[in-house]
Amino acid sequence: MKKVLFLALAAASFSFTACESKKEEAVEQQADNVEAAGEAKADAMEDKADAVRDSADAKSDKMEDAADKMAPATETPAEEVKK
Repeated sequence: MKKVLFLALAAASFSFTACESKKEEAVEQQADNVEAAGEAKADAMEDKADAVRDSADAKSDKMEDAADKMAPATETPAEEVKK
C-alpha cells in the first residue's frame, strides 16, 4: 500500500512540475534570444576573421611572387672569392 501511495504522490508531483508558468516561459524565450544573438555575433566575427586572414594571405602571396621575379643577386659566392 505504501508503494502505491508513494507512486501516486510521485506521479502527482511530476504533473505539477511539468506545468510552466507564463513568466518562466518568457524568461526562457529571452535566454534563447540572447543565445541566438551571441551565436550570430560570433559567426559574424568568424567571417570577418576569415576575410582578414584571406586578405593577408593574398598580400603575402603577391609579395612572394614579386620577390621571385626580382633579378638574382650579383654577389659572388665565398668559394669563388678565395680563388
